[in-house]
Parts: sequence; structure tokens; C-alpha cells
Amino acid sequence: MDRIRFGVFDHIEHLPGAPLHELYEKRLVQMEALDEAGFFAYHLAEHHTPAVHSMAPSQNVFLSSAAQRTKRLRFGPGVYVLPLHHPLRLIEEVCMLDHLSGGRLELGVGRGGVLEAFFWGQEGDEATNAQRYEETLAALKAGLAKDELTHEGRFYNFDRVPMRLRPFQKPTPPFWYMRNPETAAQNGMNCIVVGSLDVLEANVVRYRRLWREHNPGALTAQQREPMIGLVAHMLLDEDEKRAIATAEPAAKAYGWNLSAPRRLEAERRGLTQFAPPAGATGGRPMGPDRHRAVEERRDLDASLQALAQQEREARSQRRRTPGGIPGFVVGTPETVRGYFDEYMKTGANYMVLSFQWGSLSHEDAMRSIRLFRDELMLRYAVADPHRFEPDRQSA
Repeated sequence: MDRIRFGVFDHIEHLPGAPLHELYEKRLVQMEALDEAGFFAYHLAEHHTPAVHSMAPSQNVFLSSAAQRTKRLRFGPGVYVLPLHHPLRLIEEVCMLDHLSGGRLELGVGRGGVLEAFFWGQEGDEATNAQRYEETLAALKAGLAKDELTHEGRFYNFDRVPMRLRPFQKPTPPFWYMRNPETAAQNGMNCIVVGSLDVLEANVVRYRRLWREHNPGALTAQQREPMIGLVAHMLLDEDEKRAIATAEPAAKAYGWNLSAPRRLEAERRGLTQFAPPAGATGGRPMGPDRHRAVEERRDLDASLQALAQQEREARSQRRRTPGGIPGFVVGTPETVRGYFDEYMKTGANYMVLSFQWGSLSHEDAMRSIRLFRDELMLRYAVADPHRFEPDRQSA
């Protein structure tokens, strides 16, 4: 069985009654534990008002503290919402953070939501938001890789601006894109997706096929195997019933945090252009069909038809998230092991766990980290997550 790397995804959600300084300090304690346990990277989301599910809207401020509290753990934005960032300032802060961490920055980029852009005084339409993203990304890549930045666009114009700060990593820190393996592969980026194990498996096939079509070689610009994995929100306990009882209200709180405040604010202001699609429920939007690797999923479904009915049902049961809460991995190390065994069959080489979400406490998260480290990590993780074999191929 091939082994994989493990990372962590985090929002740093608001906890009622928890002082903000205490929330930050306990997250840094968690990052120290992740560092010691051998996790590869910590990915921190960026969200702004009217969202309430991210108490670290300035990722660079928080991650600069994390750089001083950890030794090997890599980290970065998951993602920088590029339309909200000025390219020159972002280039400078990326370089600072890369040096403050000794070259441990993993650079995630994305578009973000148009409602947050609207509250920042920007255009609230998808087309303009996408243009801002593309233009900022082009300037960011050029500014990190070159000694001067020249750029002419709709939103920014730079004429041979000297790039005095250069990144620690050459040619740049590794780039990441979330949710869309097509965009990630076409732009030579690592990828984190959401969904089921079948969705992941189909997207792995699509990602690697598109990587071969759009990149000059099998490795990234940093000479690493391209990484693709799934986000899994996890709660582990020594007792399965207790784990489920704790996770159920936490999952509801997580769904509310992700969706309700923005929706309520839009409704209060009569911003009908930001209303969710009819019939949409929960806090986990699925996104466009292209994220789901339709062709590859069809091929996967066709291959499953060769299995006997009983075998298909057994496979489906193994691939359900344990604990009975859709989208969340909940239970004891023993009861979730089958899910991890199935994960290893998807072809993914990365898995991104989330340990504190919704109403879960710091103590809940630390228990999950400890149990995962002691009883699961040795079975599934590579021996050294920070060492990449130079001749290993991604396809």
C-alpha cells in the first residue's frame, strides 16, 4: 500500500464565549502538536465580513506567528482571495512570510465569494471577480519570479517596478488551488478537493490527465510530485457513541457558520443577487459540474458495473464517512480505519484533515490529533513528509 502525506485545513471559527486571544493561542498550540506529529502542512482559509466562520481574516499575520512556533510544518493560505489583495503588497508579504518561515510557505490562491467582494466595495458579479482574480494571479506570479514587474491590465498597471524582496523558495513557493482540479492542473498547481471518495477518485484521474497535457514534466516547478487530496472533517474519541454525540451538534454549528450569516445579511439588505440557488441547503456548496470530473466519474461508474451487486454494496458501505454524519469522519481509530483504507485506493497522495470545526473545543481537537498520531498515522503516512524523491513520477 502506497503511503500519503497528511495536512490540516482550518477556518479558525468563532467559538461563543472564547476570547479571541485565547482562540489564537490554542490554535498555535495545535500547530505545535501537528509539527511534532509529522503533518506536512497547515492550510488556513481567508474569509471576511459578513462571514463569521473565520477569525483570521489576515492569514499572513497569524501565519507569521506560526512560523516562530513550529520547525518543519509547512503552512499557507487555503486560499488567498486574490480579488481582495493588491498585487504589490501581496508579493511583498509572501516574500516576507517565506523568509520568516525558512521557506515553508505553501501558496494557495482562489477567487472567493462575490458577496465578500461586494462588501469590500468591489463589483459583485462573477465575471468581474474572475477577471480580478486572473489579473492579480498573473501579477503575483510575475512579481515573485522576476526582478522587475511590468504589467498592464484592467485593474492594475506596473511599469518596471523593482522587486526588492525575493521569495526564499526558488523559483517561487508552491502554488495550490482548492476545489477545481481542472484549474489546478492546467496552471501547474497542487489541488485540494471536497466531496466523496468517488468524487476524489474521479478527480485524481482527471487532474493527472490534465497535468500531463498542460505541463512540461511530471514534477512541479519545485521538483515535487504534484499533490492532490480531499478535505475530511474529523472527530476521534476512544468511545464511538461519545464521538458521535459530540460531532452531531458541531456539524450543525459548522453548517450554520458557513452559510447562514452571509445569507441573512444579504436578505436583510435585499441583496437578491446573492441569494442561494433554489433548493440549496447546508453549508457545503457543491460548485460547478466541472469540479466533479464528469467523464472520469462515468468511467468509474461503468467499471463498478462489473462487480457483483453484493460487492458494490459492500464497497459503497466502506466509502461512506463513518459515524453516520454525511461529510464528517467520526468515531474511534478502529471504526474509521476502513474509510482510510478506501481512501488509499483513490490514487490521491494527500489528505487534508480538519480537527476543530463548528462547536468543537480545543480539547476535542487535541484528542483527535493525539489519537490520529498514535493509532492511524504510522499505518498510512510516509516516513518523512518533507522529503520528496526526485525521480518519483506523478502519472
